[in-house]
Amino acid sequence: MTTHHESTPRPPHQVLDGTDIARVITRIAHEIVERAKGAEDVVLLGIHTRGVHLARRLRDRLVQITGREIPFGTLDITMYRDDLRLKPARALEHTEIPAGGIDGRLVVLVDDVLFSGRTIRAALDALSDIGRPRAVQLAVLVDRGHRELPIRADYVGKNLPTSLREAVQVRLADSDGVDAVLVGDRDHAASSRPTRGERTPPAPASQPSAPHLPE
Repeated sequence: MTTHHESTPRPPHQVLDGTDIARVITRIAHEIVERAKGAEDVVLLGIHTRGVHLARRLRDRLVQITGREIPFGTLDITMYRDDLRLKPARALEHTEIPAGGIDGRLVVLVDDVLFSGRTIRAALDALSDIGRPRAVQLAVLVDRGHRELPIRADYVGKNLPTSLREAVQVRLADSDGVDAVLVGDRDHAASSRPTRGERTPPAPASQPSAPHLPE
């Protein structure tokens, strides 16, 4: 018999704080420099929204490490999603490609959470309409598993095994006022405030915007 305790959705608990996130970004920056042999032809593209914030921080760290300017851009994948007809309409974001383009470059896509892989598939489709990079790599803050497509990250801040009933919330100071990664039951998030789908879980009233749940 299921007890009341077992059936009560668990509230989010913190698994990464601001210090952890800063440390992860530094480590990933060093890994990129090592694997890309100095990162001379690296272009960073952040996937909206929190991927853009992470890519900007990663760019700043790479500049500190290499002493060179690292091209940085943003990528909106809204119109390339395969669930566009299944979810409420969302505002288009701005895609901004560095002046030198991406042709022949090593493009590192940056996102906050890797889940099913469908967001990254959409990002790859968007890239194919922009140019022809030499190679494409993926850097994510959290890999929570449950892949539906054969996609993996080249750089992972934290592998975070989760169940499908759990929600991963990424909060960044740039958009949410604080740096943190939290995990809790999806039912707890749904019961505390109406959501607009998997990519928009609720946040406490003190937060200016709700973190999304990437796919």
